Amino acid sequence: MEDEPKKININNETSKKEEIDKNEGHKHKEKYIFTMDKDRLLGKGSFGKIFAGYNKKTGEEVAIKLELLSAEQPQLISEYKIYKTLQGGFGIPKVYECSRNKKNIILIMELLGESLEKKLNKCNRKFSLLTVLMIGEQLVSRLEFIHSKNYLHRDIKPDNFLVGRGNKRDTIYAIDFGLAKKYKDPKTGLHIPYRDGKNLTGTARYASTNTHLGMEQSRRDDIEAVGYMLLYFLKGSLPWQGMVLKDPKRKYDKIKQLKYDIKLEDLCAGHPVELEKFIQYARDMKFEDKPDYNYLRNLLRKAAAENGMQFDSSKFDWIVIEDKEKGKEDDNDIEEKKDGNKINKIKNK
Repeated sequence: MEDEPKKININNETSKKEEIDKNEGHKHKEKYIFTMDKDRLLGKGSFGKIFAGYNKKTGEEVAIKLELLSAEQPQLISEYKIYKTLQGGFGIPKVYECSRNKKNIILIMELLGESLEKKLNKCNRKFSLLTVLMIGEQLVSRLEFIHSKNYLHRDIKPDNFLVGRGNKRDTIYAIDFGLAKKYKDPKTGLHIPYRDGKNLTGTARYASTNTHLGMEQSRRDDIEAVGYMLLYFLKGSLPWQGMVLKDPKRKYDKIKQLKYDIKLEDLCAGHPVELEKFIQYARDMKFEDKPDYNYLRNLLRKAAAENGMQFDSSKFDWIVIEDKEKGKEDDNDIEEKKDGNKINKIKNK
C-alpha cells in the first residue's frame, strides 16, 4: 500500500525516506533526517509516547509519536493515513513521515504548543467568555473541514486541541485521530448506516447523549461534544465530573443519567443563551444531517456582540497572560541594564 510505513531506524537517530513525485513522473530523493530527544517527553498514554525532536537538515523542531508494534489495538498507521487525507487544512498539523523500527511504529509530525487543557490550568481553570466563543468558532471550522473529508473525530476533548507556537499561538489545531472514523463513502456519497447497541467511543465527559445511548456516531455527535467542552471552559467543570466509581460501565451510566436529568437551560444558566441553542441544535439533528456550520459560528459571534465583545485573536486569555509576563521580563531586563550602567559609572569615577 502506498502509505504503509517503511522499516527505518529512529533511535536518537535518523530516518530517511525516498518518495516518488507522481506529478513529475520521475523518482527523486527527499531525505528527512530526524533526531529524537529522549529527555523531552511531550506526552504518553495507552497509545505510547510522544517526544520532541528536530530535523537535522533544517533545524525544524518536530513531534515524534511512538506506538509499540505489540500494541493490542494499534492505531498509528490508521491515524497517519487520516492525517495524510487532511493535509493542507487550516489547523491541521503537518505530518512528515510514518515508519517503523524493531519496536515501534513512528509518526513524525509538526511540533505544536500546549493543549487547551493546559492553557485552562494556566488561566486559573476558567476561560473568559470571549476566549470560549473564539475557541468555539475555530472548533466548528475544524470540524467542518474534517467532516468535509468524510471523517468524524469522535474524541472531542481539550487534550485533543493544541495551540500553535510563535506567531501561530492564536490558531487551534485538531489532533489525535486514533478514534476517527469515516462516516461517508467518498466515491458513492453514501452515509454509514444507523446502528445501535454500540459501546461508548470517545471521552464520556464530553460524549453526546446519543453516544451514551449506544447509537452509531455521526456529525451531530462531534458538534454536541464541542458544546459541552465550551461549557466546561466557562464553568471550570461539568456537573457529571468527579464521580469515583471503579466500574467504567456504572460510571458511564451515571454520567448518561445526569446528562438526561439536568435541563439544558439549567446547565447553561448564567451563560449566553446561544450556548444552550448550540447544544440543542446538535441534539435536534437527525443521524445523517449535515450541520449548518455557519449558523453555529454566527451563534457564537452573536453571543459576543450581545455582550459588547468583538472577536480579536490577540485577546485569547493565554496570549494576554503570556504578553504580560513577557512585558514584566522586558521591564526587569531594562532595570538590570540600568543598574549595570550605574555600577559601571561608579567604578569609572
